[in-house]
Amino acid sequence: MSTTPTPPRASLLLLAYLAFVSLGLPDGLLGVGWPSIRADFGVPTEAVGLLLTAGTVGYLTSSVLAGFTLARVGVGALLAGSTLLASLALTGYAASTGLAVLVGCALLLGLGSGAIDSGLNAYVAGAFGPRHMNWMHAFFGLGVAIGPLIMTAALSAGLAWRWGYGIVAAAQLALATAFALTVRAWRHRVPASTEPGAAVATSPAPPAAQLPIRATLRLPAVWSGALAFALYVAIEVSAGLWAFLLLTEGRGLGPAVAGGCVSAYWGSLFVGRVVQGVVAERLGARLVLRGSLAGMAVGAALIAVPGSAALAVLGLVVVGFAAAPVFPLLTLTTADRVGVAHADRAIGLQIGAAGVGAALVPAGLGVLIGNLSVQVLGPALVVLALALVVLYELGARRPGPDQPRSPVQVGTGQTGTAGQPVSGPVLPVVDGR
Repeated sequence: MSTTPTPPRASLLLLAYLAFVSLGLPDGLLGVGWPSIRADFGVPTEAVGLLLTAGTVGYLTSSVLAGFTLARVGVGALLAGSTLLASLALTGYAASTGLAVLVGCALLLGLGSGAIDSGLNAYVAGAFGPRHMNWMHAFFGLGVAIGPLIMTAALSAGLAWRWGYGIVAAAQLALATAFALTVRAWRHRVPASTEPGAAVATSPAPPAAQLPIRATLRLPAVWSGALAFALYVAIEVSAGLWAFLLLTEGRGLGPAVAGGCVSAYWGSLFVGRVVQGVVAERLGARLVLRGSLAGMAVGAALIAVPGSAALAVLGLVVVGFAAAPVFPLLTLTTADRVGVAHADRAIGLQIGAAGVGAALVPAGLGVLIGNLSVQVLGPALVVLALALVVLYELGARRPGPDQPRSPVQVGTGQTGTAGQPVSGPVLPVVDGR
């Protein structure tokens, strides 16, 4: 017996959107505030690396652990506690007396942010559908854009950099209070369809807490999915990080024009998520993912064409727009790759892998650029994009794993009880954000 998916509650949708904005706010504060912070504490410019390292360690730790504890504590309690922790960390930034305190606060902020990211992605993947998943990730970009404006406004008003962190800390505290007041509302989620015509089963899935952790870790689809996330985020971050250098030193554009082109790249990512959220809901995740991955490869090839600044800029915009729905849709379809009982844990691992890809690959490309030339960026992006396409297509040709399936049997119009395979085509598996 099937039923029409229940629309998500407006209050939960609003909180989820605000939570994604809040995830991006702290990321935007540091870049503008660091010169003032460095001057106040008398530390060298490169000391920012200590904050970034501490934040990354906390983020990776909590994002992975959150996936394995979500079934026990519940997403509402996890979001409330993690947002409160982030608020306390940002308050620590505002009241810090030295670099050592900042490093400790960065670790706490990473712990809070990783858990929010993993927990909210897991919930949205099972409850809200393609449109809202894409739009929420777009609002993360909005938060990243608002953060610098908050810090700039504080400094322009003659206030200390601490005010910027204090304002965001207050916003996080208000959000934590809202999560705490709605803990019960987050307990139930009706699985959302990822393909047109999909039906939703009413039978509950086996609780992840009843499954041994090793059962999740033994699934090849879990690890291949994590690799796919690492590759995707490596492309997204590397293109944004090194594009300015490529356009100025490699293609002869002036700094102002190159800066505008980099902004256009990030803007295309935001616009792409807004637009393709609707497209994915109408055409289905499978078709949109395939087109997006192909578009990323085409855009990378345009960037790799030597000598042409215009093609490089066009390639950046194509990569940004094509990449927009990949992280949200790969997250949304996790249960179809690994089974609904393993989905929360797998999403936690995927978010952690995304953090690793964002840290290691762009840094490795920086070493290559320093030793060779900035022109290696384009070919490197082509290799990464093609690797992601191959990983996805190999998974699409493999049979579904012999494990509990998502109650949403996408693309079949059939229903099934969790744990019972249903015949017929399902979403392509990423070899098994």
